[in-house]
Amino acid sequence: MISFASKTKDPAAKLGWNDRLGYGIGNFGMAWVNGMMSAFLMKYLTDVSLTDAGAVSATIAISKLFDGISDLIMGRIVDGTHSKMGKARVWLIRMCIPMALSVTLLFSVPSSMSAVIKYIYVFILYNLVNSVFYTAMFVPYNSLISLSTTNSYEHGMLGNISMIFQTIANICMNTFFMSMVVKFSGAAQPYQTEAQKGWTIATALAGVMIVVSAFICVCGTKERTETHAEYGETPKNDVPAGKALKSLFTNRYWLSMIFAMFVIFFIIVMYSAGAIFYCADVLGDYSLYTPVNNALSIAQFAIMFFTPFFMKKFGKHMTYMAGLTGMGLGFLGTGFAGTNVTLLIIFNALKGIGLGAAGGMAFGMVADTLEYGEWKDGFKTVGMGNAAISAAQKLGLGIGQVVLGWILEFGGYEGGAASQSESAKAAISFLYNWLPVGMIVITFVIMVSYRLDKELPQIQNELKERKRK
Repeated sequence: MISFASKTKDPAAKLGWNDRLGYGIGNFGMAWVNGMMSAFLMKYLTDVSLTDAGAVSATIAISKLFDGISDLIMGRIVDGTHSKMGKARVWLIRMCIPMALSVTLLFSVPSSMSAVIKYIYVFILYNLVNSVFYTAMFVPYNSLISLSTTNSYEHGMLGNISMIFQTIANICMNTFFMSMVVKFSGAAQPYQTEAQKGWTIATALAGVMIVVSAFICVCGTKERTETHAEYGETPKNDVPAGKALKSLFTNRYWLSMIFAMFVIFFIIVMYSAGAIFYCADVLGDYSLYTPVNNALSIAQFAIMFFTPFFMKKFGKHMTYMAGLTGMGLGFLGTGFAGTNVTLLIIFNALKGIGLGAAGGMAFGMVADTLEYGEWKDGFKTVGMGNAAISAAQKLGLGIGQVVLGWILEFGGYEGGAASQSESAKAAISFLYNWLPVGMIVITFVIMVSYRLDKELPQIQNELKERKRK
């Protein structure tokens, strides 16, 4: 296969921009899946396929049982994979086409189905998308950070660039997806049953992007850490599952990042899916979704060009904590802004700055925690470690959607209604503004004790000495 990755085999070497961009582009396609699942799925199911919000939430909640198990299974598969392409990249090639097909089918619920058959269809397709194919791509993709380099700065750079491409995908989706649905369907609005054809075609185009970005990622990256050329040895990756899990769950830094990842992706549902409901039902104009959410995404995109400088000067942890602070202030601001669109846009930009700073550091921090685990226990758990992180992210998205549906149901939300009750609008406002504030405060308190930035240089020196011996 064609490769434009750097030719160096040294896992500690500085990576070239071809490696960095190749890795980042891999997240562009997967971000469309994340975005469509978190921002549009609930509204699509309630207003286009006319399913009940509470029943859909229950379906997603049950699916989470399979999701967590599948992540751990995929983590073991990655750790046990030995192919010519390495441990991770081979899975991106194998799974990108099934991923594209399944997500298209999920957003193509046949209108002729009875209610019971619809729920079965959604349950099966949701699990194929989330528990099977997305897991089989995202766990290997995250593992590539640790498999490409042992350089802590490069861990941060790869994580930051991955988030940049995720944000580019979000901006494209915020700007074009709804208009594509309307154009391809011929319907007046995207959220009506007549728009189904547009949903299918728009989602199929997103599927093409998933496949193309996966192939570019595979060609632009190289797995260097499975065999350490400078030490002439292969790290111990094939360890028993019980031993690997014990190592992870006694790794205090990794546990902190597990919770932090869960919270960030829970909040993503609140501001992305919540924005659809907020604009359509509280502000009364679904088209405001594009400027309101793009303010967040564009600000996030802009700040991530500066986060590598902040990371170098202040470290990953301090940059991450500053990001959490910005996010919290942004959600407080939109809560008090009410229906003032100008203030909503300003405070969404502040959320984006915070999310860019925190999100840009998160994946690099996870890779650092796995270095710490190797120092602590004498072996790496790259696949299992990233599998559980993936599970936390998807659990955040899934539980976020469940909470979204249940609170909408509790507030009396009626799918397809021309206007919503005041209680439904209050429920939407709580989800969009106030619930994320509480989650951010809890995460801030937990992450205060993170000290790995200061400890890691000594840990890496000790690892080098240990391997030389």
